[in-house]
Amino acid sequence: MRGDRRRNAAVLPDSAAGLVPVMELAEQTGLSALIGECVTVDSARVASGAVNPAGKLTALVGAMLCGGDHIDHADLLRAGGTATVFDEVYAPSTLGIFLREFSFGHAQQVAALARRHLIALAARTPLLPGAGDRVYVDIDSVLRPVYGHAKQGASFGHSKIAGKVVLRRGLSPLLTTLSTDTAAPVIAEMRLRSGRAGSGRGAASQVASAIGTARDIGAGKILLRGDSAFGSKKIMRTALAHDAEFSLAITRNKAVDRAIAAIPDDAWTGVEYPGAVCDPDTGEWISDAEVAEITHTIGTGRSGITVRLIVRRVRDANYRDGLFPVWRYHPFATNSELSTTEADLVHRRHAIIETVISDLIDGPLAHLPSGHFPANTVWAICAQIAHNLLRAAGTLTGSPRHTVARGATLRRDLVCVPARFARPARRPVLHLPDHWPWEQSWKTLWHSIFDTNSHTAAATT
Repeated sequence: MRGDRRRNAAVLPDSAAGLVPVMELAEQTGLSALIGECVTVDSARVASGAVNPAGKLTALVGAMLCGGDHIDHADLLRAGGTATVFDEVYAPSTLGIFLREFSFGHAQQVAALARRHLIALAARTPLLPGAGDRVYVDIDSVLRPVYGHAKQGASFGHSKIAGKVVLRRGLSPLLTTLSTDTAAPVIAEMRLRSGRAGSGRGAASQVASAIGTARDIGAGKILLRGDSAFGSKKIMRTALAHDAEFSLAITRNKAVDRAIAAIPDDAWTGVEYPGAVCDPDTGEWISDAEVAEITHTIGTGRSGITVRLIVRRVRDANYRDGLFPVWRYHPFATNSELSTTEADLVHRRHAIIETVISDLIDGPLAHLPSGHFPANTVWAICAQIAHNLLRAAGTLTGSPRHTVARGATLRRDLVCVPARFARPARRPVLHLPDHWPWEQSWKTLWHSIFDTNSHTAAATT
């Protein structure tokens, strides 16, 4: 790539040349058109506050793609030559006024367009390879701390820090992701709730919507996974009603403990676990973890649901030198056809949703910028769209590394690229730096997006 440092040339802000292909991908998948179809906001506070929702929402998504985590970071799009490259760039104050025009119903419109845009992204890019075989739907919640008494919906909820449960004042996003055996997770649903909301509040309807999105993408079998906060009969029935399998941890109670005690001693099988060793003579795993299963009915009477109760037991580290082993039991309920050991391994991979939560906290959800609850809801959904766009861009690089990389890596390698914008012979050109470490991946991304569009800026190579 060729570098050129003429002083009178416009320079894209702090390495944002990657916005050009990524935002073009957003347009090719109909983001602006979907906003125009789905979002209709009536100005209630400021006469012009809700004008042009497509331009303003895409500006928020663009700022998040650059690494913006609060409203003032929208200024990233007004620095250097970005305003020359993009048609609609707004001041942070304008975007803040726009967000405050949203009501709860308007926020639902943005959620609907996010679902439709994910379906379009999956059709345009290899976002979920292997979806025809099996798609995993994972659900989890997180508490994001907020400060100040003017935050609508902020309340004290439980959060775990360094292994200890503490009360923190905040808001609680509930998110659902889609992934496959070979694909990194993308966000199907994102809803914001008050801090004191229980983890499972609103989960059943969100699961139903996420399963519907997976079906529209072309999913074959669907497996719903979640921790014990979501292991309720209501969510299991939702999965069954939508012809989906489930693998949900359940809370231990007297009935579950009786079922665990009824498992024969010879039914336990060692499983591959961190620190496990394979016996070269028998081929069995010598491990501190073992699994077994038993049929169990959750509930009583007609409302009961009969499931496979799979239990993983692990030796308690506090009693390793005891005369008899002391076990800790971790039960989960499933209706899948996987073997006992395979079902356990697949269930534990539910933790992949934590990588998405980590990406969001390290990016757009580092802050929830507004005191207005619907505004923060729209901010969270824009973070969902930005996350899915980054993930789709990573799949178009042709690099296995970027296909599964975390969000911060994708922003650094693909979006945060310094460039100079010029118009030789009135033809827009981006002059990119010499020896960019991820040059090949970036060029593959560029050509994957622009080869089908003749009216685009050129990147010098």
